Amino acid sequence: MNGSKSPGLAGFGILKNTTCHTEKKISVFFSIIFMTVGILSNSLAIAILMKAYQRFRQKSKASFLLLASGLVVTDLFGHLINGAIAVFVYASDKDWIRFNQSNILCSVFGICMVFFGLCPLFLGSVMAVERCIGVTKPIFHSTKMTSKHVKMMLTMVCLFAVLIALLPILRFRAYQIQASRTWCFYKTEHVEDWEDRFYLLLFSCLGLLALAISFLCNAVTGITLLRVKFKSQQRQGRSHHFEMIIQLLAIMCVSCICWSPFLVTMARIGINESRSKDTCETILFALRMATWNQILDPWVYILLRKAVLKNLYKITRGCCGVHIINLHMWELSSIKNSLKVAAISESPVSSKQINLQPLSSAG
Repeated sequence: MNGSKSPGLAGFGILKNTTCHTEKKISVFFSIIFMTVGILSNSLAIAILMKAYQRFRQKSKASFLLLASGLVVTDLFGHLINGAIAVFVYASDKDWIRFNQSNILCSVFGICMVFFGLCPLFLGSVMAVERCIGVTKPIFHSTKMTSKHVKMMLTMVCLFAVLIALLPILRFRAYQIQASRTWCFYKTEHVEDWEDRFYLLLFSCLGLLALAISFLCNAVTGITLLRVKFKSQQRQGRSHHFEMIIQLLAIMCVSCICWSPFLVTMARIGINESRSKDTCETILFALRMATWNQILDPWVYILLRKAVLKNLYKITRGCCGVHIINLHMWELSSIKNSLKVAAISESPVSSKQINLQPLSSAG
């Protein structure tokens, strides 16, 4: 009577005039397939990263591996939680009124969508900043970027993402069931209130800012590494930097391709009052592209490892021939040598042998 909204009916008005439909059987099948592939991929990537972290616990690569592990773990839980809720919604024929009377499930779904969307983007930008400091300020990185500090950074990033996700709940704004009736998010239908616009713009601006920071830091890191490579003849210990920058560039490209459509769409909805007829299909397509980010992220660490890169180099050398490989401008042979030197120097046996060499020479 006084215009207040009932929490139990929040978001159900959108279900009456739905213009975006999805096939139940196909949607459930693909949701299960994507969730399974994402869980297996992220689990494999976690095993690889944890094994590498045990090897490089006391070295400069440890902080990068710890942040990468946090990113992959976040993607894994995103697949588990969001995927399970999405499969349940599809299996229940998207009948939100029957199983979401108190709007608890929609609120949990919306919080998870925001958190598992922003947190990987934040972690990607933090990884880029960490690697930029490690390359440009190695002394500062070795003294300040310890495992304890990196864990504190991980905690702060997660808490900030949780705060952004809980902001509508703290302001007594319920998450809304979207037009496709398959997921919950900020209000995207008939956005007129400034606060609803603020949430959409906050989400999109933070995501785009994280991508911009990643691009800037990766550019600085790449340029610095190339300058050091061409100016200095001592390439020992540099191969792990190139390995990490390749992984960061791959993560950045995947994030930009997968997340940019969704972030730009949310920003456009938050800015423009008018709604186009194909907005529902556009949002759903952009959301499906964004979900691919959590599937492709772990494959960056699975495929772009030093051992895999060495094998790719051997295959490329065999396919392209000696004349192309020996071009001076690329210096691929020096990359191979740096990989071998770094692999020998990072092994515990070789480090003992190196330490014994001055004693033998002195004797």
